[in-house]
Amino acid sequence: MPNLPGFGFIVIAIVVVLALLVIVKNIYVVQQSKAYVVERLGAFHAVMGVGIHVKVPFIDRIVKKVSLKEQVADFDPQPVITKDNVTMQIDTVIYFQITDPKLYTYGVEYPMNAIENLTATTLRNIIGEMELDQSLTSRDTINAKMRSILDEATDPWGIKVNRVELKNILPPREIQNAMEKQMKAERERRESILQAEGQKASQILVAEGEKQSAILKADAAKQAKIMAAEAEATAILKVQQALADSMKLLNEAAPNDQVIKLKALEAFQKAADGKATKIIIPSEIQGLAGLATSAKALLEDDKTAE
Repeated sequence: MPNLPGFGFIVIAIVVVLALLVIVKNIYVVQQSKAYVVERLGAFHAVMGVGIHVKVPFIDRIVKKVSLKEQVADFDPQPVITKDNVTMQIDTVIYFQITDPKLYTYGVEYPMNAIENLTATTLRNIIGEMELDQSLTSRDTINAKMRSILDEATDPWGIKVNRVELKNILPPREIQNAMEKQMKAERERRESILQAEGQKASQILVAEGEKQSAILKADAAKQAKIMAAEAEATAILKVQQALADSMKLLNEAAPNDQVIKLKALEAFQKAADGKATKIIIPSEIQGLAGLATSAKALLEDDKTAE
């Protein structure tokens, strides 16, 4: 027969181990930005926040683990029709956050599908009130309207819509081609404007350079004339000063009439070397000239006699 005390000890040990396993199995550590929704006997019981929690075994059940971080939902392109009957493909991106885990769990079945369908319906309603040109240039307005409508509609589901962005707007192919041609023409126009402005700026720089060059040349010519005039004036002053000095020396030497007449003859000799066609000689100088001629003749006769 088995040893009853030893067998009982083994049974107790097994029970204790099983109890510890059950307790450990029902201990939960909820991380930051997480929440666990707990049901007790099939009914909502509590929401486990951050920290350590123990649920009652076989009675409590965790039905959903919810992330409280901001999430991104990128939905497939949806066909929408504008007010002027143009069909476009638009895909949307939604940034949302779960604010109430209980409402998120029990508010709607398949919350993401519900948000996607609600987004498509809202987008069709908004675009349907706009024409093509307006819808292509009013992204911010469309985003704001959709965010407001979706946030209000998803509030009973415990969801807060933070932002809505239209990722792509794809009009029909023919309209895309027309838009591409228009954009190409606009680019060419801007390029031509830039080239014209560059050419204009270049011409202005060239003209400015020529203007500065002309100013510098004129200034140099002016300075040259000024220097030449100053040099001529200085020369005249020196000549006049020399004449004045010579006259002063003659006056100091008290010259006789013959010396004065000889100086006058020298002056007229220099004048005769010029381009004047007529020279009027005073009678005193004529007599002096005759005297000089007679003296020259006598000197030549003496040389012949010898």
